[in-house]
Amino acid sequence: MNDSAPADTPRAPHVAGEPPIDWLLDSDPALRWQVLRDLTAAPADAVAVERARVAEEGWGARLLAARDRDGQWMGGACFPGRGRGEQPAQGGQPWTATLPAMMELYDFGLDPASRTAREMTSLVAAHCRWEYNGGPFFDGEVEPCINGRTVTLGAYFGADVDRLVTRLLTDQLADGGWNCWTEKGAAVSSFHSTICVLEGLLEYERATGGSAESEAARRAGEEYLLDRSLFRRKSTGEVAVDTWLRFSFPTRWRYDVLRGLEYFRSANVRDPRLDEPIELLRSRRQADGTWLLENTHPGAVHFRLEDGDGRPSRWNTLRASRVLRWWDARG
Repeated sequence: MNDSAPADTPRAPHVAGEPPIDWLLDSDPALRWQVLRDLTAAPADAVAVERARVAEEGWGARLLAARDRDGQWMGGACFPGRGRGEQPAQGGQPWTATLPAMMELYDFGLDPASRTAREMTSLVAAHCRWEYNGGPFFDGEVEPCINGRTVTLGAYFGADVDRLVTRLLTDQLADGGWNCWTEKGAAVSSFHSTICVLEGLLEYERATGGSAESEAARRAGEEYLLDRSLFRRKSTGEVAVDTWLRFSFPTRWRYDVLRGLEYFRSANVRDPRLDEPIELLRSRRQADGTWLLENTHPGAVHFRLEDGDGRPSRWNTLRASRVLRWWDARG
């Protein structure tokens, strides 16, 4: 699991309805500081001290140390450079290039104000180019699922993504969402692309204040998901994709119900159409208070964060617990 080899499952007796805090804290700084912030009454200075360790210890430090001299990962933006790493096969892809690596650091909560983060962002802006068109990293490319995540990174780490946001607003489809195949003529939105863009627009609004247009686009994207109860087909009410009911981490560009709920928690959008996915989330909680890792997306990684599918997941337990804490705290 990590260098200190914490226990795979909680050891202390579990209090029904409460997350296993001691087990969650027996982990990496990238996870531990978020547990302190979101699930305990730890003072802000203690949270800040733990967060600062992300750049210096554990997963964050290991991932930062995996960079090339020019600040990229594996010589590529979305995929490793020529001859570096495995190529996409059997539905998987390598998760070792710059975009997925930076998304992991974003998930770890690397402090964007830190010297490490500022240097990383400057190097990526200067040297990383998209495989699609050779354009600068923070200018994005053509696929909304890629551009949404690029906006997330640029907004969070302090790069200029104004033009990329404008492109995403132009790419929005009539049903309110987005689809990575719009350039090929797609006219119906994709949950995968839509969640990537929603997360990016939310991060952009937090960083810059956004605009009336960006907020309206984001609200329309939220309606796309809410009208489908976060996992159903609007036409028939059937579950759209069975794997969306199984939770992954890291999520990469893929959608699942927990990722959708995390977005609505982050945006603080409370809507009765979330009742069903919230109850689905509750039903997946194990007797010991954990949630499992259920759907790891195949592909090469720099290192594993969890012990494999079917095992208790600290990341999913943290994410699910804070969603339920937010939901259950409503007036």
